[in-house]
Amino acid sequence: MSALEPTTTQPAAEGRPGRGWRPFALTLPALVLLAAVIGYPLLTIMLRSLSEPEWGVQNYAWFFGAPVNLAVLQRTFIISAWVTLVCVICAYPYAYLMTAVGPRVRLVLVLCVLIPFWVSGVVRTLSWVILLQDSGVINSLLRSAGFSGIRLIRTQTGVVIGMAQVLLPFMILPLYSVMKGIDLRLVQAARSLGARPSRAFFTVYLPLSLPGVYAGAIIVFILALGFYITPALLGGPRSTMLSTLVQTQVLSLLQWGRGGAMGVVLLVATFLLLALAAPVMRSRHREAGRR
Repeated sequence: MSALEPTTTQPAAEGRPGRGWRPFALTLPALVLLAAVIGYPLLTIMLRSLSEPEWGVQNYAWFFGAPVNLAVLQRTFIISAWVTLVCVICAYPYAYLMTAVGPRVRLVLVLCVLIPFWVSGVVRTLSWVILLQDSGVINSLLRSAGFSGIRLIRTQTGVVIGMAQVLLPFMILPLYSVMKGIDLRLVQAARSLGARPSRAFFTVYLPLSLPGVYAGAIIVFILALGFYITPALLGGPRSTMLSTLVQTQVLSLLQWGRGGAMGVVLLVATFLLLALAAPVMRSRHREAGRR
């Protein structure tokens, strides 16, 4: 071939059939695992809710026909909302402190967040039983200070406290991941233009940190909906959540159809609530990005 003859080049990707499927092939094992450990159990529960004791929707008719079931479902969402609110209030200043301190102090704060993951949930809940009971540490301190004791155990307040303590790390970590990427010079610029510290925070810093708030709130709220151990140990009859009813139907009464119907209703209600909240969260996220 002469050196003056034109040569044609082809992209390296041409002539290699199937290369576009390689990314999908890499995710295939994870997809199979998710289908096996999540999809198959969900499908089984749905089928049981429709097939036991016989095919039909009688389990769903029973659930929506019993006022106590609807009351417990409503209470489950209310308690989860309160737990989410408490976690946001407690986690926001803690996550902000993690971004403001030096590396050594930040390491200590991160360890304080991670240590609860290394302790069993049952052990943490039993610790709250000791703290919240009528003769526990909290009421003993109140009485020694001259105040009357308050009832915390077997109440909805005790359930919220125990669940918030368990779920607090799931709010702190998303908040910190967002806050550490915020440029604090924007707040300084707002203050140099005459804004007060509080106004600079609410108009500049808070909107930029809202994606972390939304992400943490979704995680905490969804996890709170399925809590069983903490409400069972710290709560009472008036703080029963839907997970307790599911356990009673499945393990005590062996009513797999009714227990499956409760699980499906909770799952669908959660998806509907997230679908309603998603447009608002996306619009707020776009507003924060424009700022």
